[in-house]
Amino acid sequence: MEGQSPENMKIPERPLFLCVLANTETAYIEGLSAAGKTAKLTDYTPSGDAEVLETGMVVDIPILPMTPPYDTPTPALITRVALDMTGVPHMLINAGLKILPAKTISLKDIGGSPGKDIREPIAVPEAQGIFERGFSLGRDLREKYDLFVIGESIPAGTTTASAVLVALGYDGSVSSSAFTNPLELKKQVVNEALRSSCIEPGDLRSNPMEAIRLVGDPMMAAVVGITAGLGDVPVVLAGGTQMITIFGLIKHLGYKTDNITIVTTCYVMNDTSAHFARLAKELGAKTYATDPGFGQSRLQGLRQYEAGFVKEGVGAGGAIYLAQMYGIPMEKLRAEIELLSEKLSKYGDINRVK
Repeated sequence: MEGQSPENMKIPERPLFLCVLANTETAYIEGLSAAGKTAKLTDYTPSGDAEVLETGMVVDIPILPMTPPYDTPTPALITRVALDMTGVPHMLINAGLKILPAKTISLKDIGGSPGKDIREPIAVPEAQGIFERGFSLGRDLREKYDLFVIGESIPAGTTTASAVLVALGYDGSVSSSAFTNPLELKKQVVNEALRSSCIEPGDLRSNPMEAIRLVGDPMMAAVVGITAGLGDVPVVLAGGTQMITIFGLIKHLGYKTDNITIVTTCYVMNDTSAHFARLAKELGAKTYATDPGFGQSRLQGLRQYEAGFVKEGVGAGGAIYLAQMYGIPMEKLRAEIELLSEKLSKYGDINRVK
């Protein structure tokens, strides 16, 4: 079911963008995540995204969030530009980071720990506690704002999402930040995870929190809790198959979902290796796909999105949706993204010379 187009949405008076940050040791499996030059360096990715979203630049994180050889930028840069142009405030939430961003970056810590490799028997021992603290945060925020857009940054999050979907009894085919989606590797990891936790597909449809605890990640527990705590306030879950998974968890926990729209980019919607639209239809979720038109960009790094790299993350699709709600022309938004992308690339060139 297609959600309302942003042009037809009333501009909110008090919107808030939330980005939930976490790590999972599932990302250490080589070849699984493209959100870092090596598996171990994915530890830096969410905090690097936080620094870019907050400042437009990396601060303390030593890894430049751009993928060679064409300097394909992190989607945090897209979100940064869209929020800057609309003036929408943001909140960064630590649900379980391995490495913290610079001390100048304001973080709301909800007391989570990084997730374990989902091939271990229990991936998120604190799932219930993270959910409850997220719920309390949502309840505290819901009277202060009239629209929430929620994004995430967690490397290997599509693999943990796949495992949870299968545990709930759904198709676990998910998208990827890589050009070639490593579906066979993901299926192998998911099968090992379910076997380790003694789960058969569909076993946990009536116990979604156990699905997160056994084969999920801390970001899921936090976003599910926050969204449930927000009650009737309109929510945009900004992301792809990870947000479809979160929608399914919320639904099977028995919380209302008719106030939720999942907004992603056209690059996820058009990903033939995943089943985003089919899952959304099966779950009864409202969805909308934004198109930033990066195929028309003068920068090859941004054109890589159109070619199938990166696709989404850090709430980029939802941030673009916000910009469209505020009437910002896509050409103007894209031009500002190009300028910041060039600035970040030049920063990397200077530091490589050093």
